[in-house]
Amino acid sequence: MLITAAARRPPGGASLVSRYCIVSVGCLFGALIMQFGLAAQATLGLTAVDGIKVGHHTLTSRPTGCTVVLVEAGAVAGVDVRGGAPGTRETALLDPTKTVQEVHAIVLAGGSAFGLDAASGVVRYLAERDIGYDTRVAKVPIVPAAILFDLGVGDDPTIRPTAECGYRAAEVSTADTVAEGNVGAGAGATIGKSGGIGRAMKGGVGSAAVILPDGLTVAALVVVNAVGDVINPVTGQVVAGVRTEDGRGLADARTLLRGGAGRPGRPGENTTIGVVATDAQLTQVQATVMAQMAHDGFARALAPSHTPSDGDAIFALATGRRTVPANLSTIGALAADVMAEAIVRAARAAVGIPGYPAARDLRVSP
Repeated sequence: MLITAAARRPPGGASLVSRYCIVSVGCLFGALIMQFGLAAQATLGLTAVDGIKVGHHTLTSRPTGCTVVLVEAGAVAGVDVRGGAPGTRETALLDPTKTVQEVHAIVLAGGSAFGLDAASGVVRYLAERDIGYDTRVAKVPIVPAAILFDLGVGDDPTIRPTAECGYRAAEVSTADTVAEGNVGAGAGATIGKSGGIGRAMKGGVGSAAVILPDGLTVAALVVVNAVGDVINPVTGQVVAGVRTEDGRGLADARTLLRGGAGRPGRPGENTTIGVVATDAQLTQVQATVMAQMAHDGFARALAPSHTPSDGDAIFALATGRRTVPANLSTIGALAADVMAEAIVRAARAAVGIPGYPAARDLRVSP
């Protein structure tokens, strides 16, 4: 068992452990692999990592938007893209063999490839504040991004995140508790499309964090727009996903697939994208490994995951605020845990919209 505690951050202060509870952590089959000991479960989400801010901008004319993760002091970054239909920007420079080692923001957006424009607004926001990679003549903000497909949600696919959307999300970024559900990049996110879009449900943004007794913090933020179902790794039960034909229950994509009734999602029309972060000091190679290990969280909490129809991608950030050496295996394993938790939180925080009910609408509580 992993003993966890709720944590809060007082104004201007570090996170404090306030109470303890016991939870079981398992993989898809409910197996408990290893014990990490006493830890704190931060209620802040990704912003539990010192040096990180998160901002959302949600468009009201159609369910879509963008989410910005700001690291104005810079953070070592890595990325791992597993899905077959990704949409990304500036991921090549995160290769550990490249020159630039740090980024200043990560952008997650709806709007398919059009949504990548949101990153330009974040670049402008940072440039106005003289934040970026220091060249001989100017500071150039490094802002990788990833997008998901939500153009089929709502009435007008010409409405999508723009540079202005990214700028506004950066403007409202904060180190406070991360907003979840139908916000930012999660506004138009849907899940459970292996039975066809007519049986899908509402996805969204989720975030989670863990703080070890020695202060090491690992956190995740995810936008769930998957072909597959969301699975609670502790119980193995479906939280949200493909519905039964009458729309009133959960069909379970795993059952459909084994019965030959599952349908592959339409290529490029899905994708789960996210960020994991730590306050440890990591090299870019180590940050890349952290991103790779965090994908285990996708495998635990999404069924199926990493399909040819998804563009699944995870960025990893290391702010380096904590100078005590940390074990990479521990960081990576915790990144997978908090990522799986964030996925479940996204499904539970989602609110239904026309045509796409949420888990709360079906009264699902596994």
